[in-house]
Amino acid sequence: VQLQASGGGLVQAGGSLRLSCAASARTFSSYSMGWFRQAPGKEREFVAAVSWFGDSTYHADSVKGRFTISRDNAKSTVYLQMNSLKPEDTAVYYCAAARGRRWLLVRPIEYDYWGQGTQVTVSS
Repeated sequence: VQLQASGGGLVQAGGSLRLSCAASARTFSSYSMGWFRQAPGKEREFVAAVSWFGDSTYHADSVKGRFTISRDNAKSTVYLQMNSLKPEDTAVYYCAAARGRRWLLVRPIEYDYWGQGTQVTVSS
């Protein structure tokens, strides 16, 4: 499975961005999907996860109420809508895909495939 993330950029605090992650998998719906981020000098941090058909989602406390993960299986794409952005949201954002029986996966080691990352920079 190849994942291609896009949509990052430079935005002012309070602004919005929507990240996309397109997958090459023919059976995209068999993968649970997640978004992580990594700021310079910090460990990779869980942001959000979505179940195989998008009916269940989970967001980290740090982004809850501001970010929304979703997926479109017909387009083999997962999204991360980011609103009310803060400077502390600045990081490289990665999408990830996992096979298995559980969809709520919050540790990087639990994911099987990773996208290349897209930079999000929020200015104050």
